[in-house]
Amino acid sequence: MYGVFINYYCRRERTLQYSSLTLCTIFTANFSEQVVESFPSDIPTGIYYGWASVGNGDVHKMVLSIGWNPFYKNIKKSVETHIIHTFKEDFYGEILSIVITGYIRPEKNFDSLDALISAIQEDIEEAKRQLDLPEHLKLKEDNFFHLPEGKIVNNR
Repeated sequence: MYGVFINYYCRRERTLQYSSLTLCTIFTANFSEQVVESFPSDIPTGIYYGWASVGNGDVHKMVLSIGWNPFYKNIKKSVETHIIHTFKEDFYGEILSIVITGYIRPEKNFDSLDALISAIQEDIEEAKRQLDLPEHLKLKEDNFFHLPEGKIVNNR
């Protein structure tokens, strides 16, 4: 999906997931329903990787889920971004800019929470490997990530 540039207002949610082996906290920035509905309709559901920036901050690797999250039996399509970075504070109300550069796998259901957590961890590792490749790394420096001062995005 090289070259899909999306720049939207985001909200950040924290999902605490408990497994018998580990306590796993996965932070995601979830796009609003309005934003999800405006995504190109030809993008299939699944797990993607790319670059993300909050406001005019640094650009970080990310993993993106587009779909219905069958494990949680969601009835509405969602787009959830996991930025591979530890932020010092929440960024509610900030602009999230993303560039989707590749596809990892289709969306699927899991038999257990442990299996879901394991797949998420594998997706993150695959994203890190792919984003270190020169063809993906160059997009980290794209001018797209530099919002002009006072620019209004999505009527916000």
